[in-house]
Parts: sequence; structure tokens; C-alpha cells
Amino acid sequence: MTPSPAARFRHLHTQGLLRLANAWDAGTARLIEHLGAPAVATTSAGLAWAQGYPDGDTLDVEALLHAVTAIARVITVPLTVDMEGGYADDPATVADTVLRVVRAGAAGINLEDGAGDPALLAAKIRAIREACAAQGLDVFINARTDVYLRGLVEESARLQTTLARAALYRDAGADGLFVPGLVDADALRTLAARCGLPLNAMLRPQLQDLAALEALGVRRVSTGSALAESMYGRLAAQVDTFLHADTTALPDPQAMGYGAVNGLFG
Repeated sequence: MTPSPAARFRHLHTQGLLRLANAWDAGTARLIEHLGAPAVATTSAGLAWAQGYPDGDTLDVEALLHAVTAIARVITVPLTVDMEGGYADDPATVADTVLRVVRAGAAGINLEDGAGDPALLAAKIRAIREACAAQGLDVFINARTDVYLRGLVEESARLQTTLARAALYRDAGADGLFVPGLVDADALRTLAARCGLPLNAMLRPQLQDLAALEALGVRRVSTGSALAESMYGRLAAQVDTFLHADTTALPDPQAMGYGAVNGLFG
């Protein structure tokens, strides 16, 4: 029997360090797959920007589903979708949205606690598990906690608070733990050993040594919105020069080229 996309994606967390470059539309997802990625993740920020929304749980669910459907159409590797807080507070509503995202082609999701009550994220995870079981569906749930990213507690209490949340989310049915903003090697090693879930870190300047990150026990590293931010920065510089300078370097000699880009979708 051919394993499901969720099972394939879950297996990618069992050995080595899974590197996830975060896409924001079908074109960037296809390019990432073309370059050899074993799976594709979305960035909630980049995807929201591409659809004309700010980041921060403001994305219209129909716009999300349209983007996920478009991405799933052009790739064959597992797709995991960053759903922020699920775009609702009601666990049943979040579960229904997740079912729609899975049917659109997602093998995994990210779901975050933000500054809210961790019990609410646990309730959402349980609702998703129950809804998927009732529909015969499966999804890898990566529970994101913002303890470090938002500095939700004093620095001295962040590790133990994160471990407590990891246990809560694991018991609710989470498959992985995502701790963006954490860059301390000792804390990463402790979390990886004690959280009971594959640990996901977000790429930061302090975490550029990926072999060292793997040695700490981290099983997944993602780029977050960094690639989208880089693209916007490079594009802004080129457009600004074109619009306001007396001379311009466009066409860009470092561009991928029309034929190569078009060939991705042949």
C-alpha cells in the first residue's frame, strides 16, 4: 500500500534534519521542489502577502484554500501549510478549516498558540484529530509555541514553560513542536531530548551551522518568512532603480531566465 502524504511527511522527521524552504505561492513551491526539497512548507507571512493580506491571522480562508490548491497542483512532494492560529478561536471551526486544507492537498499544518491560552491550542489540536479520524484523513500537526519568539515569560522560565506546553500539545495529538525565536544551543539540546516530539527550529543567523543543529537533536529547520523578505527586498531595489535612476541594470543578468522558469511548469 502506498503511504499517505501525511505518513510520508511524518517519516521525514525520523532521521537527520529536515530542511524546509518556505514557499508563498505555486511558483515558488515548484521551484523549491525542483531544487530537490523532500517536502515544501508555506510561510504564513509570505502567503498572506502574496494574497494581499498582512500577516497575523487576517488571511481569508478562501484565499488560503485557493493558494493551497494551486501549490498542491504543481508539486508531488508533501506539502505542509502554516495556518497561524487556524483563523478562528473556535476549535470546531479550526478543525473544519484544517479538513478543507487537507482535502486541498496538505499533508501537514503548523498551528500556533501566539499570546493566547495554551489550553486553546490543545483544544484545537484535539478537535482536528477527532475530525480527521471521523473522515478517515490524516495530517501532521506541528504545534508552534511563541514562548521564545514573543518573550511570553521571563527568560529564566522559558525552557520549562516550553516543555510544559510541549507536553500539553503532545497529549492533545501534536506530531511536532515548533519553537521559533529559540537560538540557544543548550536549550535546543534540552528541548530536543525532553519534549517528546520532533523539534522544529526557525533559521536565524545564530543557527547557520545546520550540521551543528542536527547534532543538537533538532529534526526540522524552516526558513520562515526569510526567503519572501529577501525576494521583496531584491525586487524593491531593482524596481526603485528602474523607476528613479537615470540608468538601470534590468534585465537582471542574475535572473533565472524565461526558459528555465517556464520549463518548471511544462
